[in-house]
Amino acid sequence: MNGCWHIGKHHEDAFAWDHLDGRDQHMMEWLDKQEGLPETARFALTAVETRPRCQPLREGTIINLRGLREVEDDDGDALVSIRLWAEPGRVISVTFRTLAGIEDMRDRMRDNEFRDPGDLIAALAMKITHQLDPVVAELGDKVDDCEVTLSEEGGFVMRREIAQARSKAISYRRFIVPQRQALEDMSALQTAWIEDDDRIHLREAADRFARMGEELEAIRERSALLHEQISDMRSEKIDQRSLVIAIVALVFLPLTFLTGLLGMNVDGIPFAHEPWAFGAVTATCLAIAVVITLYFALARWFKG
Repeated sequence: MNGCWHIGKHHEDAFAWDHLDGRDQHMMEWLDKQEGLPETARFALTAVETRPRCQPLREGTIINLRGLREVEDDDGDALVSIRLWAEPGRVISVTFRTLAGIEDMRDRMRDNEFRDPGDLIAALAMKITHQLDPVVAELGDKVDDCEVTLSEEGGFVMRREIAQARSKAISYRRFIVPQRQALEDMSALQTAWIEDDDRIHLREAADRFARMGEELEAIRERSALLHEQISDMRSEKIDQRSLVIAIVALVFLPLTFLTGLLGMNVDGIPFAHEPWAFGAVTATCLAIAVVITLYFALARWFKG
């Protein structure tokens, strides 16, 4: 469960952060009782399905961001949402699943590192980028390894890893691309609680998300190409094996005809009572097999 806390606001000019666990009914009841909170903001904070966005509303702003989840086996998307309402002197945030790094942000808030909502949100955006960077890089490294392994023996076993990398890249990109736009929109807001330093950090975070989005798009395309190459290699191997089977069948076809003809249980078969007849027929079959095999070898059928 996410922790719920209230930090700050010891005097009128101070800054406070209220973080709520969306799975705690008492916290939701507390949110409903907050006076001055616009109905639209209340709905945005409690929405189940969200996407990254930045929407100014009266004196405040609704911000939705996505970051890595704290618990790997937690239900839902790999990138979990944090919903924020920022206004002069206060931020209210709601999460339904544990966001990685949220405890560190709480400790920094208690150490008075943040003076206003702009400081907090900019730091949160940078925190998310620092956590996502190695994850996206690891996906890229995995695809690199798959490309190397594909040309080696046993490359087909990489199909599952390629599919997993592609699935993760699609899932991450779904939220990372709009998150860049949300941060750029926020950096352009003309509000007193977003200072110049905050705008620089927000733009830097947006630039990192843009780079990650491009990397994820490249991972998706490379994974699709690898999957096509594996399918082509499988089809080629099947064709080669089918060709070998066809050649073997063609080699034995005249031999089967000859042995079937001489094996008929009727009178008049030549040399039926000669002691050397079996050896002659065997030698003839071997000669036919060798000649047909040499023909296919000279015609390069064995190489497809």
